[in-house]
Amino acid sequence: MSDQGNRYQLERLESDILACRVCVERPDQEPLAHEPRPVVQISSNARLCVCGQAPGTRVHKSGRPFTDPSGDRLRSWMGIDPDTFYDADRLAIVPMGFCFPGHDAKGGDLPPRPECRKTWHDGLFAAMPQLELILVIGQYAQAYHLGAARKKSLTETVTAWRKYFYADRAQDEPVVLPLPHPSWRNNAWLRKNPWFDQELLPVLRQEVARLI
Repeated sequence: MSDQGNRYQLERLESDILACRVCVERPDQEPLAHEPRPVVQISSNARLCVCGQAPGTRVHKSGRPFTDPSGDRLRSWMGIDPDTFYDADRLAIVPMGFCFPGHDAKGGDLPPRPECRKTWHDGLFAAMPQLELILVIGQYAQAYHLGAARKKSLTETVTAWRKYFYADRAQDEPVVLPLPHPSWRNNAWLRKNPWFDQELLPVLRQEVARLI
């Protein structure tokens, strides 16, 4: 497909995703309890993609991905500023769930809606063949992008980051780098795993600088 044709396909996909109501009108489980507001940043040029879980309440309100303290920490990990992060020519952002999924009985965020992955993800990533590096944040993104290569726990998966980062792959297959979620809820995890800051983050920042 030509570059112009690929851009047109992505524009159509983005328009369809932003208008999506499948989790309300044809849900796989209980319908979404609020009005959908899909949040995604699609690109025909970016070589780097951030793949997280699903928007929280702040992102649902803003309509932009990672407009919260987790986003501040993620950008710090990557070594970039907000202008770079929100430049779709340099960075794509594709969460596993495009809409805020709601809260559970304890007030935590529910898992990403499964309808997003089933309806959109395979086609969307096929339409972005230029991607060279995918950052997979949290267990749901890791399950999709790593498949059977994912370890039993998030800690084991992130600890094995070199296995994924340096793995043999087809020439047009992107590198996948697993990360923990940058939420404050993972502060204890980060304290217990100082190698993440000392060993993984320098590699991450070097790759981000190269790709953007």
